[in-house]
Amino acid sequence: MSSRIWTAAILLVAMGLASTGEASVRSQDVTLEIIDAQGRSFEQFPVRSGGSALRAYLKAERGAPYRIRLRNCTGGRVAAVVAVDGRNIISGARSELARGEPMYVLGPYETQEYSGWRTSMDDVHEFFFTDWKDSYAEAFGDRSARGVIAMAVYREQERVARIPEPRPYSKDEAANAASPAPQAAERGARRAESLAAAPGTGFGDRRYEPTVRVEFAAEREPSAKVFLKYEWAETLCRKGVIECDSERNRFWNDDLAFAPFPPRR
Repeated sequence: MSSRIWTAAILLVAMGLASTGEASVRSQDVTLEIIDAQGRSFEQFPVRSGGSALRAYLKAERGAPYRIRLRNCTGGRVAAVVAVDGRNIISGARSELARGEPMYVLGPYETQEYSGWRTSMDDVHEFFFTDWKDSYAEAFGDRSARGVIAMAVYREQERVARIPEPRPYSKDEAANAASPAPQAAERGARRAESLAAAPGTGFGDRRYEPTVRVEFAAEREPSAKVFLKYEWAETLCRKGVIECDSERNRFWNDDLAFAPFPPRR
C-alpha cells in the first residue's frame, strides 16, 4: 500500500555533494550530516557497534540552530523517517522509525536539508540545541530518546529507472508519550541532575520551507538506520570521546589538595 509522505518542493543550496569524513555518517543509501546556519558541519565521532545500525556522537553547541542534510547516494528514490529526541520531525509524534510514519522523499542523487519541526505544508520551526528542560520532547514529557537524532532509510518497492550519477558541480541550485512514573526522592534528584546536564532540541523561529505530497511505496524493512547522540563538549570530554584540555594553571588549580608527606631520607 502506498504511504503519503513529504518532499521538499525546492532544492536548497547544495554546498558540496561529497561526504566529508568525520562531518557525516554514510549508510549504503544515504549520507547524514548536521550543519549550522552557515553550512558548517558539527563534528561527529563514529562508535563501533554491531548490526546494520550506524552510531556516532555529535558535538552540540549551546543555542546553535542546526539543519539535517541528507544526500541520496543511489540512482532511485528513497524515503527517510527522521526523529529528533524520539519525535518525528514532520508530525511531532513519538517515532518508532516505522515505514507507516510521515517521511521525506529524496530523488536520485538528490541532496536536501531539513531545518525544523514541520507545522504546515509551508512552515517549519527551527531546530536549535538547548538545555533539555527547554526541549520540544520534554514539553510532551517524552524522555525516551533524549539527545538522539535518528533516521531510518527505506527503498522504494517499485524501482524507477536509474540515471547516471551526476558529476560534482559548484553552482547553487535552486503525542502521546507516557508520563514518567513517580520515582523515589533520591532517584528523582539524580534524574533531575542528569536532565539538567543533558542537551535537547528546541522549537525555534518559524521558517518558510514548502513541501508537496507524493506517493511512495516503501519496502517493508529499512535498508539502514543511523543514530547520532549529541552531547555538550564537556560531556564528550568526560566520556573520553574527545580530548580534554590538558593545560593547567599551576597557580590556579580548582582541585582541593593537601600537603603530602615528605619523602623518606
